[in-house]
Amino acid sequence: MSLDVMAIVLFAAALHAAWNALVRASADKFLDTVLIVLGAGVWTAALLPLMPTPAVESWPYLAASVLIHVAYFVLVAVSYRSGELSFVYPLMRGSAPALTAVAGLLLINESPSPGGWAGVVLISCGVLILAGDSLRSGTFRAASAAFALTNAGVIVIYTLIDGQGARLSGHAISYTGWMFLLTAPLLLAIAAVGQGRGIVHRIRSGWRMGLLGGACTLASYGLALWAMTRAPIALVAALRETSVVFAAIIAASFLKEPITRIRYVSIIAVCAGAIAIKLF
Repeated sequence: MSLDVMAIVLFAAALHAAWNALVRASADKFLDTVLIVLGAGVWTAALLPLMPTPAVESWPYLAASVLIHVAYFVLVAVSYRSGELSFVYPLMRGSAPALTAVAGLLLINESPSPGGWAGVVLISCGVLILAGDSLRSGTFRAASAAFALTNAGVIVIYTLIDGQGARLSGHAISYTGWMFLLTAPLLLAIAAVGQGRGIVHRIRSGWRMGLLGGACTLASYGLALWAMTRAPIALVAALRETSVVFAAIIAASFLKEPITRIRYVSIIAVCAGAIAIKLF
């Protein structure tokens, strides 16, 4: 992997952590998550006319992806209601590769390599240390942990769906754009039912944040897809897992979350484990 591609993948990882930080910092996690998805939808609507329509064969996968992403974004919002970024983000993003490896073994009898199992162990140890440190400091929230781990399972599902859907679409970026464009109105409808006029007021006051977060979301995924055309997919996927470390840095620097040395060790273990699974 060349240095310029590596820098772009690291930037994409930082962008992913950044939009999660925007949700964590907001006063209304769900409404601002909806705003970010709407922002991504707006950017997508401007770009899609320049792209081909996904192949018909991918449409069932696209429909399933939209539904599962609605669940994903809702779980992102509820996970951050009482959970810190430096706790929730590693659980969501770091646990997904380990769950994928275990699911592969149980469902299709596909056993990870020794390096892959080492990654599973690293992630498991990192998660346990993370939980232990949160219990010790009094910041552990069972609901946030449960929602974050549930969302890790959702990430596994949409990764499998989108992996096949993007291949069948003939144009991965167009497929992703349509996913955001179709997810946005569904989330907006859910918010309208629960919040009524509150969502209108929030759009008027927070549209800039929505466009910023939406740009981070789209750019993060788009840059990663671009990098996969310039470098081995496994290397790009592994390097993206550094988003867990970026989340910790953002949490400490901008959200002023107290992060102990033990928590840093656990986060690095989760990151290293996720990278090992992707590489080996």
